[in-house]
Amino acid sequence: MGSGQGDNRTGDRTLVGRRREQTLLKRSLENARSGDRGSATVLRGDAGIGKTALLEWTVTRAAREGFTVLRVVGSESESGIAFGALHHVLLPLRENSRALPPHQRLALERALGLREGLPPAGFMVGAAALALLAEQARRGPVLIVVDDLQWVDASSAAVFLFLHQRIVGLPVVMVCASRSDGSALECWPAYPVDVEALSGDDSRTLLRRLHPGLATGAARRVLAEAAGNPLALAELPGRRLADERRGDTGAVPLPDRLPPLGTRLEEVFVRRLRSLPQSAAHVLLLAALDDAADVGGDVVRGAEPGGGERSGTEQGSAQQDGTEPGGTRQRGTEQRGVQPSGADQSRTGQRHAERVLGAIEASGLARWDAAGRLVFRHPLVRSAVIAAASQAERRAAHRTLAARLREDDPRRLLHEASAAEGPDERLAARLQEAGTRIALRGGDAEGALLLDRAAALGTGPGDRARRLTWAAVMSARGGRLAYAAELLREIRRGPVPEDIAPLFAYAVVYVDQSHHVDFASSFELLPGALEALTSPNALNAPGATAFGDLVEQMAFKLLLASAYTGDPRGWDVLERHREHLSPAVRLCHRAWADPPRTAHGAETELRSLVARVAAHRETAAAWLLLWAASAVDAADEELRRLFDDEHTYATQGSVAKARCHQAFLRGRWDAAEECLREADTAEELGYHCNALLFRHYHAHFLAGRGDERGLRAVRAKIAPVAGAARMRFVTDHLDRLDALAALAHGRHEEAYLLLRRITPPGRLPRGLAWFHLPFFDFVVASLCSGRRAEAQAHVAAGRAARMDAVSAHHAFLLAAATALTADDAGSDTAYAAACAVPGAGEWVFDMARLRLLHGTALRRRGRRAEAVETLHAALRAFQGLGAEPWVEQCRAGLRAADRTPNAAPVQACGLTAQELRVARLVSTGLTNKEAGAALQLSPRTIGAHLYRIFPKLGVTSRAALAGALPES
Repeated sequence: MGSGQGDNRTGDRTLVGRRREQTLLKRSLENARSGDRGSATVLRGDAGIGKTALLEWTVTRAAREGFTVLRVVGSESESGIAFGALHHVLLPLRENSRALPPHQRLALERALGLREGLPPAGFMVGAAALALLAEQARRGPVLIVVDDLQWVDASSAAVFLFLHQRIVGLPVVMVCASRSDGSALECWPAYPVDVEALSGDDSRTLLRRLHPGLATGAARRVLAEAAGNPLALAELPGRRLADERRGDTGAVPLPDRLPPLGTRLEEVFVRRLRSLPQSAAHVLLLAALDDAADVGGDVVRGAEPGGGERSGTEQGSAQQDGTEPGGTRQRGTEQRGVQPSGADQSRTGQRHAERVLGAIEASGLARWDAAGRLVFRHPLVRSAVIAAASQAERRAAHRTLAARLREDDPRRLLHEASAAEGPDERLAARLQEAGTRIALRGGDAEGALLLDRAAALGTGPGDRARRLTWAAVMSARGGRLAYAAELLREIRRGPVPEDIAPLFAYAVVYVDQSHHVDFASSFELLPGALEALTSPNALNAPGATAFGDLVEQMAFKLLLASAYTGDPRGWDVLERHREHLSPAVRLCHRAWADPPRTAHGAETELRSLVARVAAHRETAAAWLLLWAASAVDAADEELRRLFDDEHTYATQGSVAKARCHQAFLRGRWDAAEECLREADTAEELGYHCNALLFRHYHAHFLAGRGDERGLRAVRAKIAPVAGAARMRFVTDHLDRLDALAALAHGRHEEAYLLLRRITPPGRLPRGLAWFHLPFFDFVVASLCSGRRAEAQAHVAAGRAARMDAVSAHHAFLLAAATALTADDAGSDTAYAAACAVPGAGEWVFDMARLRLLHGTALRRRGRRAEAVETLHAALRAFQGLGAEPWVEQCRAGLRAADRTPNAAPVQACGLTAQELRVARLVSTGLTNKEAGAALQLSPRTIGAHLYRIFPKLGVTSRAALAGALPES
């Protein structure tokens, strides 16, 4: 029920009290129609609150404005069919698939079951769906409407979320509606628009419109009990109340006590249902259990279930047709042994069907649409129909539905499983086969459901454990971590067969790491599981290929556990199994295990592997490369593009973590709030470890901006969990971030003491994969607290470890630290060398800090003009980052520079301050490009300066510059 009904002459439904939502939806359509941008909106609210009415209003308006409208209604009966909802949405665009690249078209058609076979690795369904929409959007704007999102199958929901994040650049609008109590996996994990109860005035307006003759007293009670719910306002008065109105007031009091609104609405529909003939109730039950089923006339004619008493209308009809109320035929032609003719049977069936159809239509519970499909008045009607049926009636209905479907239709298996009264190994085997097939097509969550049902129907305890273990793995991969955890608890109640033990270990570790934030099982279970899978007997055993790339996935999980906890046991195990691991795993191992000693050349090797993986679309390897890139701060856009085809949260969550950290390192600090949004999404989906890590990355932005209050709040939220998990990756990082915030506020001694615990002076610690981040901080804190010798020792350790050979960021941080510790004579050259490191400008925050410190040093040496320019460059960068304490440090330096006179030699030689800086840098042997990088000028500008400098100094070559320049 919508928020109102009214005049339909304009093509719009007149809604009551929904101006806010209508304005938002209207703006979204206008933006898409004008080509500005696409958008996605989720309407969230209780049952009957008016979400569907808003969707209908949007559809009507969009269709009038030339939108292509694609729509689907989520269905409980189809929630176990992988990509079922997506199939409904994209089917009208099937002709557009010819314009897709072959690999995307193949992936989409196979995932949707339109073509036999398995999709290519990576399940490019999300990217293919996006391309299909883009092709249609070239012809005009597109509206996608998804009602009852909470019942959409998990695979389709993942693709819809993938699209939601990427349609901004297309004239595409997506509007979804979901129950407030829908789980985050099935309900949209984004900021929704809450459709709230109607106000008192709007409720009275709607009630008068729907029930104009309702007496004042009764109306007052309905308004109080409906609490602004439009469906309740429509249904609570009821037909019986209308029939029983009497006198001037027309009022019959409502019952003194009504049950809670949630159940009360359902009871209204149940009462109507009980007044229907049994055959009509049976038809409704068939449609309720499978709203995709065709319950047309032939089903209605055959809907005469045996046994049981008929109710009300049907009893009277049966008596008119010559039957007793109990269903016994009166003495007539059949009693005398005369069979009715075929024509008589046809006419009888037709009359029966007409009575059933008429009874359903008259009840107002459902109607037949233009396509001849039964459509329920409201989703609560469907749940009322199912609740009112007995267990035996539901099983019988499932058998009827199964018999009408093809053997290979997944819905048939689901109905057969629901109709089963006891163990059935044959059916269990069919469910297992179908579940495995669906999972291979990318429907892990739906495949897990079938495996779970197969386990319940199977007869052998070993087979049950095997099926539940596969179901747990599929559930974990499909993002249903809480469900996977339940399955694992069930498996633990009995023995785990030896042949499935490695897979069971992997499932336990997956759930423990991601859901429970617990890494103990990683070191307890994975070493033995890897040993079992890589032994000669296991590699040659029949069925060994069933585990696929399980060795790689286990190695990845062990690597994660080791990197997060610093526990050396994992690194030792990976080293022992090195020969069985792929180049991607080995690179990952080198990048994380002990970078100062093992990661040399990691970024160079990474680029080579990325090119190969991109060419072969190796999704599993791409995950490993993303993690390796995170160790060396190289998870740039080129690498993240490897995941453009992936729509599952497990993948997108990992990409988002890398994106958040890179945003901090590269100065895109407007992404700080994205970390919090991603944390909320991860928490709702049960990925509690991801949620913790997103908050940990958000803490980086807080520390960089010197927000110590916010930093304390994050620490209070995540440190206890990280500490219990011995997650040094987070706890040590929090200490480093506290030190960074202290540096922002000029508390150098405090920062030094915090950092010394992480990285002792002159020593690059083992087990600290991200040693390069506190490396620069420690040098700064040491220098600013009067410990120059310790700072120099630390820089010497970095050089000895060839830190600059690990990655571009490592090289820049070492060069920056070297510049800070250089003596006055070599500081300009060292600073220029740091600025000339390839990609130095990408590390916006680190570069700004280097400029601040170098500008301060220039001021102290009396080089005011150069100091001012350098400090201004730092100031602009910090202002762009919103790092106010650092901005204040720059302003303090500039105020001090105002009191510093310019050095006399500038006028003596006739050079401007800028020309003197250029001349000094070039005189050290730097090229125009390198000098330009140091001064943020183009090589052409450096050349122009030299053209003016040479005549002023009376020289004709770069080599003569050093001798012609005045002493500082």
